[in-house]
Amino acid sequence: MIHLLLQLRVRIYFTIYIFVFPFISFAQNKKPNIIFILTDDQRWNALGFAGNPIVQTPEMNALAGSGTYFKNAFSTTPICAASRASILTGLYERTHGYTFQKPRLKKPYADIIYPKLLKENGYHVGFFGKLGVIIDSANQYFDKSDFYDRGGSPDRRGYFYKKIGDDTVHLTRFTGYQAQEFIKNAPADKPFCLSLSFSAPHGHDNSVEQYYWQDKSADLYKNIHIPEPLLGEDEYFNRLPNEVKGGFNRVRWKWRFDTPEKYQQMVKGYYRMITEIDDEIGLIRKQLKMKGIDDNTIIIVMGDNGYFLGDRQLADKWLMYDVSIRIPMIIYDPRIKKSSTVEDMVLNIDVTKTILDMAGIDAPATYQGNSLKPLLVNNKAHLNRKFILVEHLWDLPDIPSSEGIRTERWKYFHYRLIQAPEELYDLKNDPLEKNNLASDKKYAKILANLRKQCEEATAKYQSEKLCADDPFVVVKNF
Repeated sequence: MIHLLLQLRVRIYFTIYIFVFPFISFAQNKKPNIIFILTDDQRWNALGFAGNPIVQTPEMNALAGSGTYFKNAFSTTPICAASRASILTGLYERTHGYTFQKPRLKKPYADIIYPKLLKENGYHVGFFGKLGVIIDSANQYFDKSDFYDRGGSPDRRGYFYKKIGDDTVHLTRFTGYQAQEFIKNAPADKPFCLSLSFSAPHGHDNSVEQYYWQDKSADLYKNIHIPEPLLGEDEYFNRLPNEVKGGFNRVRWKWRFDTPEKYQQMVKGYYRMITEIDDEIGLIRKQLKMKGIDDNTIIIVMGDNGYFLGDRQLADKWLMYDVSIRIPMIIYDPRIKKSSTVEDMVLNIDVTKTILDMAGIDAPATYQGNSLKPLLVNNKAHLNRKFILVEHLWDLPDIPSSEGIRTERWKYFHYRLIQAPEELYDLKNDPLEKNNLASDKKYAKILANLRKQCEEATAKYQSEKLCADDPFVVVKNF
């Protein structure tokens, strides 16, 4: 009798192994869906989780609180065209050579963009919103796509011109709607990667109002007083090179922030637009849950560059100060049952390699970033990155070109095409970068070492080009 019971038990275990284990194994090895959300001009601390007590971002906060929040994330290039080319290719601007006034992303670089590699490896690939880079036919890179940015009208129609049915809606709502439709209709037999590139909260530059939001947000922040900008005193503006003081960063400050009343109005509008992106993230997560795929869908949220929100009496990005290069970054992987905050310096070009790593795809050897996947699963893992190169290489007099090196402790940068003093900051003791130490003889050795690091890094990434750069073209469009 005992022998018969043992035989029966063995047969049951064998049956479970044959018929159930393959499904368990499949579930464990099933490739994840990936949603990559990119915001436009959202500075690193325009996020509740980063400690901002005013802006309401409950969905981003929830992703950061249950996923991985990168406290020290940076854009290698604080300008949208070059930053977006870097995100697509996993390369520094110094290497890919693409920015505004370049005709298109050249083929050797277009051949390694992450959507193309995902599509070639069995992913259903979508992109909606601001691509920011000129490429050839979208069909070779995406299964579903729609590229658009703010419209040309110098009024609210810059943000309100797309339609859902007969209703004209804000671009943020339109992008969120497209995301939901993509998720609803995505094929069940393959994973998807959906990239969403919101135009918000970028100001509509050729309009008087600058920031446009939906009616639902009209009362949001209405009775809140926005604190004064960082380093808003005249002395910090007066220290800037004349070319910066007379450039577009100052022009846009006059559009947005040159009176206390205008500053209050504009920052509240900026925050309203961020909250509306947050609303769309909530709707997207609900759609994932309705479809039953929320437990296998990774969500990445990141900004394309930093932003001067009146700091130093400026109103854009482009420069090498931390408020210009520092960005929000969150990676939420529901399969990882723990949350963490990462202190390491991480880059926009790291996300490119990370997306491929999470999809189980080998990244091209030419990629210059690091996969962040080890940091998601191991709180003790580190990139051991000693420094990062930051650069803005567009040759435009109104936005002076600059480049520099940032370590955990130090920041060094210089302007490339104008005569201006070098700048050196001790980030540990001077995180707001108030005191330029470059002319202090006590720091001469540190200055020389960082200058040398900068020269070596620029030479290295210049040498890794896949082809010659296209020359700048005359047309301005940014």
